[in-house]
Amino acid sequence: MILEKRIPLKYWFKEIKWDLLIVSVFSILIYFFKIYVINLDIPLGIGTFLGTAIALLLSFKLSQSYDRWWEARKIWGAIVNDSRSFVVQLKQFNKESENSMVKTMSYRQIAWCYALGSYLRKLDVPDNLEDYISQEEIFSLRHKKHIPLALLDDHAQNLRALHKEKSINDFQQIQLDSTIARLTASMGMAERIKNTVFPRTYRNVLHFFIYIFLLLLSLALEDLYGFLEIPILVLISIPFFMLEKIAFVIQDPFENQPTDTAMTSIARAIEINIKELLGEKDLPEPLKDKGFYIM
Repeated sequence: MILEKRIPLKYWFKEIKWDLLIVSVFSILIYFFKIYVINLDIPLGIGTFLGTAIALLLSFKLSQSYDRWWEARKIWGAIVNDSRSFVVQLKQFNKESENSMVKTMSYRQIAWCYALGSYLRKLDVPDNLEDYISQEEIFSLRHKKHIPLALLDDHAQNLRALHKEKSINDFQQIQLDSTIARLTASMGMAERIKNTVFPRTYRNVLHFFIYIFLLLLSLALEDLYGFLEIPILVLISIPFFMLEKIAFVIQDPFENQPTDTAMTSIARAIEINIKELLGEKDLPEPLKDKGFYIM
């Protein structure tokens, strides 16, 4: 997630460098074409009209992309709330406050948060899972394709055992089961965003028309002196390409990029909260940022 810090220029340049290079090359070619071949004398109004239309389309796409990113952040906000609620319920409902099952399930919830973040980013299982769940449970997960789902299933199995032991009553089991169901629903909503691909043709068409706009504009620029029209055209192209690129990267908030939802940082915050609820003193530090963003 991008933080409210100064973003280095090299990051912005890296995102649009090839587009700027292409614009520079074809603007130079068109400049010499107008001098040595023919000057088409295209009215400036055509380019400006197309530029206005593209700006509206970019605004619409940016809004749609931000909606996807914001929905992902709301989902992880719900995961924070339900993770806290789950541990509070376990502590309050369990007749034996020192029951080892409370700690086992609480630590598994921490593992679930880290595992879900890695699963959504299509990364390997986090190495730190062994800090939260037993070796036996880790071994049982080796052949599972959906590890976060398997961990929630283990929650359900432990919950049934607590009910069978009369550690919790029927009503308390329903409440805890409801919390697990909400966690499952949040996971499903995050997967829906991950697996629903934003139409690529929409981006390609928009990208193509930005180039058409710049092409028409370069043919229409006649009143500028000499090579001056080339850097001006490049400068005009920067906000168009930048907005288009921002819309592109934030539309997929689980791609292990600086614009991601900060799932690892949120999981660390959940770990701190849960360990505090368990009365532990040795708490981990919040995840540090990586300059201008945090993962």
